[in-house]
Amino acid sequence: MSIDEEKLLSDFTRFYLLVILYEGPIHGYGLKQKYIKRLNRPISDSLIYPFLTKLDEKGYLISEIVSVGKKDKKVFSLNEEGKNFAEKMFHRFSGLVDTAIEPNIQICAGCGIRLYQNSYQEIIDGTSYNFCCIHCAKAFKNHNKEISSLKPSFGQNVK
Repeated sequence: MSIDEEKLLSDFTRFYLLVILYEGPIHGYGLKQKYIKRLNRPISDSLIYPFLTKLDEKGYLISEIVSVGKKDKKVFSLNEEGKNFAEKMFHRFSGLVDTAIEPNIQICAGCGIRLYQNSYQEIIDGTSYNFCCIHCAKAFKNHNKEISSLKPSFGQNVK
């Protein structure tokens, strides 16, 4: 990755703006509103519009004037080169995200799905287990009962 690309995407705010742009055409105000709604954080126009300008200067954007109600708005979308750039950034940041959340991943004892947050926990026979839902916990307990009923008790003769 070139130094120019590093400077262009220097923080997660710009990264998230790029994610929104990747989803499809949007005008600057719509970009701002989507960012605020999804992250519940304010963002300044002084960050959005210079970022759009830099993307445009790098040849990553297509822009057109579209009538929205009574107003004309400049709508931005990533061109093919911009989409390739975005995908390269997604790949790069996915490794960072995986590294950051891996210590917090739990595995559902019932189905094996990877859980990031809000696992359902139960203590079964003195051991704490994580589940994705109550149904997996119930299935896990039923399966363990079936297995327990098949095991011979200590001192019991098996024929």
